[in-house]
Amino acid sequence: MAKNLLLQYSQELATKGECLCKSIKGNSNTVFQLRKSSSSVFANISEAQYPQSLADMLSKFKIARKECAETESWLKVLYNTSAIDESTFKDLRNLCGRIRRMLTSSCITIEGKIEKK
Repeated sequence: MAKNLLLQYSQELATKGECLCKSIKGNSNTVFQLRKSSSSVFANISEAQYPQSLADMLSKFKIARKECAETESWLKVLYNTSAIDESTFKDLRNLCGRIRRMLTSSCITIEGKIEKK
């Protein structure tokens, strides 16, 4: 259940990130980086659905967590430069936070399983 929710949230982040990037005028590096990092969260969580091992799943989740933190950083830059409004910033930042917390919890669980082996 939580795995499906994580996938759902990451897909929502990638979709909203893409729509946001399309709506921002100009072709800035920040928009490019936001597009890459938000889609990477979804891609890595998607790949983790069919891991080769627990270690592989853990690696994908840790990468997704880092990309999620990066997405938040780019969102903050866009907000600070008035490219996005406060509501958009908070909505996406909160979604990133939810995903990061779920990933952190999943990483702790997986690390515990790996240690028991």
